[in-house]
Amino acid sequence: MTLVTANELKKKGVSVFDQIVDSDSEAVITVRGKQKYVVIDIDEYNKYLECRLDIALKEAHEDMAAGRFIKESVEDHIKRLKNEI
Repeated sequence: MTLVTANELKKKGVSVFDQIVDSDSEAVITVRGKQKYVVIDIDEYNKYLECRLDIALKEAHEDMAAGRFIKESVEDHIKRLKNEI
């Protein structure tokens, strides 16, 4: 993992990321010495999103199997949501 300071990013611009992607799959941008952001290439990001969706789908299946869901009409659902606000 490569560390990039905010100042370095200001000086070199986004071209610094081309160098990082060639040598590493991710970079952490630090601001005032603290890790603040992570930069990854778009392919890695898409894989990350796919993993998040897989986890959400697994959790939904588990909820359904355990009976943790409500079956209701659209109108009843909207009423319930408005009452929760």
